[in-house]
Amino acid sequence: MKRVLISGGSPYESIIGFSRAVRVGPYITIGGTAPLDENGNTVGIGDISLQTRQCLETIKTALEKAGSGMADVVRTRMLLVNIADWKSVAEIRASYFRDIKPVDTVMQVSRFINPDWLIEIEVDAIVTSENFD
Repeated sequence: MKRVLISGGSPYESIIGFSRAVRVGPYITIGGTAPLDENGNTVGIGDISLQTRQCLETIKTALEKAGSGMADVVRTRMLLVNIADWKSVAEIRASYFRDIKPVDTVMQVSRFINPDWLIEIEVDAIVTSENFD
């Protein structure tokens, strides 16, 4: 199967050497997605809801570039620096996945490489709408 690398434009991609998403056949994996806009600036400093929405919008765009969409998501992982934020995060997550219902993990981490980030989100998707070689 062919391996497709999808860039999200993060300035960290070239520094660390990663892709926003990798697709192999029907499988798409999206790594820790930070609350960055298209210019690499942190969105919603101090606001977990805005940061969560930004992460999910970045993920949505990456899935679309990979020939997929949010409906193909089978797992999400919410990494928070403050576990007390889980309800606010869950509310935003639900607005994207209420009917899709992928499995989920919510965990607290000590920090991210940028101290302004309150959350990173990881997603796995399996595309079921086409044939794969």
